[in-house]
Amino acid sequence: MKRIVLSVFIIVLGFLCSHPILAIELAGGKGRIEKEVTVSSHQALPTPKVIIFDINETLLDMAPLKKSVGKALNGREDLLPLWFSTMLHYSLVETLSGSYHHFGEIGTAALMMVAETQGIDMNYEDAKRSIVTPLRSLPPHADVLAGLKALKKDRYYIVSLTNSSAKGVETQFVNAGLTSYFQKRYTVESIQKYKPHPQTYQMVLDDLDVKPEEVLMVAAHAWDLAGAKNAGLQTAFIARPGKVLYPNVERPDYVVNNLLELVDLLQQK
Repeated sequence: MKRIVLSVFIIVLGFLCSHPILAIELAGGKGRIEKEVTVSSHQALPTPKVIIFDINETLLDMAPLKKSVGKALNGREDLLPLWFSTMLHYSLVETLSGSYHHFGEIGTAALMMVAETQGIDMNYEDAKRSIVTPLRSLPPHADVLAGLKALKKDRYYIVSLTNSSAKGVETQFVNAGLTSYFQKRYTVESIQKYKPHPQTYQMVLDDLDVKPEEVLMVAAHAWDLAGAKNAGLQTAFIARPGKVLYPNVERPDYVVNNLLELVDLLQQK
């Protein structure tokens, strides 16, 4: 009888081990499901040869821009998300319609549109000035320099990919002290299509002659990672304040609170 009970126990234990989510739920540890499954999936992924970083909000803190744009909007700093989403909206409109203006031009136009909806009088030069000056001097988030230093020490090939202009990114990197950590900086200017269009990611893959699964895209924007995942890249979401995942697409391979957490997960591989 004891042998029969022991055999049944072993069979049940084997079933639960092959179904970790059910095992955790039965044990009352529902809060640990996501973490355990995520760690397991990390270990199954190939170690990336290349890491691509988005820049604004992912690496650089947008707080100074929020203050500047808020000042231009008569103190309405709460309108920054509306301005940013309007800018993204019309960058996609331009991509889909086959037209192209620099991201700064779209951002300026978007700010004027938001101002108009609020009954605020704003001309083009004032709108441009409130964006360009602070945008080029954004500080890195507190975790960024240490995280990039660790990745460079681990010999990852690090590049950036942004919707912004090449000149603007160069200035941002110099002012934020990021230049030495990156092998290359990519912008969408050459193909005149904005992220998350598939060609923006393919441009980097072609230039570096790497396969999609050998590349990790890191961003604080769910829309950017949706595009990268669609192109076959590994993806990592940094949950900067106010940023959340888009539920209608596949979950990113890594979900972390800051860059140092991502470094730690990569070092466990």
